[in-house]
Amino acid sequence: MLTGGCFCGAVRYEASGPVSSQAMCHCTMCRGTSGAPCVAWFTVPARAFKFISGQPTRFRSSGHACRTFCPACGTQLTFADDGSPGEIDVTTCSLDAPAELPLQVHIFTRSQIPWLTLGDGLPRYPGSHNDS
Repeated sequence: MLTGGCFCGAVRYEASGPVSSQAMCHCTMCRGTSGAPCVAWFTVPARAFKFISGQPTRFRSSGHACRTFCPACGTQLTFADDGSPGEIDVTTCSLDAPAELPLQVHIFTRSQIPWLTLGDGLPRYPGSHNDS
């Protein structure tokens, strides 16, 4: 069981089931919604994720996706793409123990901030890691 929540503690969640992705996203939307140069995410089946206390605010960040945030402190918590209704992405660093899910790939590197140097040797994808 993976547990986590927002910075202030108002919203808490649990995630179980297999983790299918552990990625650092460099897309412009992740940058814009976080104020950071990139955001680490992990993916679990949507049925294996639930908020256990508090209620996040939902924000439609594009025509195909919804993000959730804590309404009190603003911590970004999840990303759900309409094209993948069976899964949900969760911000890795909102976990109680984020070190348990190390990165495996970098995605949307075509949008990467030029001054950010990546030296971890992980695979890089210009778009999604599912793109061929």
